[in-house]
Amino acid sequence: MKKALITGVTGQDGAYLLRLLLSKGYEVHAVKRRTSTFPTARIDDIYDGPASRDGRFFAHYGELQDGLGLMEIVQRIKPDELYHLAAQSHVQISFENPVATVLTNVSGTINLLEATRRLDKPCRFYHAASSEMFGSTPPPQNEASSFHPRSPYACSKVFSFHQVINYREAYGLHASNGILFNHESPMRGENFVTRKITRAVGRIKVGLQDKLGLGNLDAGRDWGFAGDYVEAMWLMLQQDRPDDYVVATGEMHTVREFCEIAFRLAGLNYQDYVTVDEVYKRPAEVVALRGDASKARARLQWKPKMNFQKLVETMVEADMILAQEEKKLGRMISLY
Repeated sequence: MKKALITGVTGQDGAYLLRLLLSKGYEVHAVKRRTSTFPTARIDDIYDGPASRDGRFFAHYGELQDGLGLMEIVQRIKPDELYHLAAQSHVQISFENPVATVLTNVSGTINLLEATRRLDKPCRFYHAASSEMFGSTPPPQNEASSFHPRSPYACSKVFSFHQVINYREAYGLHASNGILFNHESPMRGENFVTRKITRAVGRIKVGLQDKLGLGNLDAGRDWGFAGDYVEAMWLMLQQDRPDDYVVATGEMHTVREFCEIAFRLAGLNYQDYVTVDEVYKRPAEVVALRGDASKARARLQWKPKMNFQKLVETMVEADMILAQEEKKLGRMISLY
């Protein structure tokens, strides 16, 4: 039985990756932060205290900035594969908390790389890079495109990306970067624009909300389904040689298009409800991201299964159900 270690298991990607690895027969371990409330909503059907109900998932307390603590966890588990997904990943928040963002994201990556290279057995390493690293580089963006980061978050990911390559070249680690373009799902955090939109659609439809404030409606993004993208992560670590891969659909849609479809699915016109609020605009905007995943398609035999229309439908359907439950209960429910 292979062992895997995941950071960020309670996030959207971690929850999907956990299910994928368990379905493939892995024993899965996770690093979780110690807080007074442990947000396990995305994995409550699996997590049951220190261990899962079937004895194949285990959670361990740890902090990304605690190098010795992470090394102890890695040495004790001795994973075959390590998936580093945890980060302060919200772009707007990174402008408000740049130091904390950089310290968390950079030190976490280096600490885990160090722990991996000091293992007395081979361990394959995956790092969650980001399409935000491309910033203002014109689309389509692929592995050969230059980076022009436009936020503290993106800058931290560029540094971490190169650290992974450095450890790969200096120490021979099987370490790969996944440059994932925007990927969403009903488990997306509520402060990310796609989930913010579908959440509002449900609440407006049932009369719990009147308006939705957004930033740049003309920003273009390459949106895919998170469940498809975690499969690409796993495939990277099954290759004989480590490498860096763009994971994307190759299609770009604007925030405005997302709004149009999402509201239309509920029988509404987005123009009646969506307002542009300057507070949601970034100090430095990323105008257009569209990935070229030709390399992943050719070498990993990976391609996205869910298209943009179906993605929006899936998210709206889930948030319509959630809004109806909120109306019955008379209070707001915050799952993710």
